[in-house]
Amino acid sequence: MGPRTGTMETGGRRREALVELGPEPAPEGVIRVLLVEDHEVLATSLAMVLDREPDLDTVGVAATLAAARRLLVSARPDVVLLDHRLPDGDGVAAIPELLELRPEARVVVLTASTADRVLTGAIAAGASGFVSKSRGVADVCAAVRAAAAGEAVISAEMLARLLRRLQRRDTPAQPELTGREVEVLELVAEGLTNAVIAQRLHLSVHTVRNHIANLSQKLGAHSKLEALAIAVRQGLVAQD
Repeated sequence: MGPRTGTMETGGRRREALVELGPEPAPEGVIRVLLVEDHEVLATSLAMVLDREPDLDTVGVAATLAAARRLLVSARPDVVLLDHRLPDGDGVAAIPELLELRPEARVVVLTASTADRVLTGAIAAGASGFVSKSRGVADVCAAVRAAAAGEAVISAEMLARLLRRLQRRDTPAQPELTGREVEVLELVAEGLTNAVIAQRLHLSVHTVRNHIANLSQKLGAHSKLEALAIAVRQGLVAQD
């Protein structure tokens, strides 16, 4: 890991970047994490915890969306842990722009809110899921690993509740999904992981991931959750 550089503004002035790390690439197999959180104590603590894990590497810490935009380009993270309330804007509203800057990244929203409005907004914006600020360190690390693996970071119960909220009456043009792709989406809607879906359909995990990548491209989605939300809105997956 490269040496930490940069400064933090204090004395009531707005802080932008807490930390910017060197450009050295992480070892193969290590998940590069960008932490976007304006609470200094929480940000510092999370960064220290993540860096203790052999397969996780905090490549940047930002206190604002402006700093996050810069670090997305320079630090090239695999996963972004994103606070939904930041000094210079709404983290959830910024997700599409952040994903445009680095489409390869997975976004996991760090939130203290359980409001459906916040959570459904994050799904529709392209987030891979959520992790509550009240959860333990192990849960945060597990969320990062799951997102990096292309999994949805959400419980089956919460997913079922939020999908009902995502219903819309608009009828946009529907892409042509294959029967197998619809089958995969229906199992995603049950909250199943890629490995379990593979077992159910007697496929390899690699094949399931390919199906998800293909249907996500057809739907214009950045994450498995966003693909599911779009499919539900367009009536491609049964409401129940």
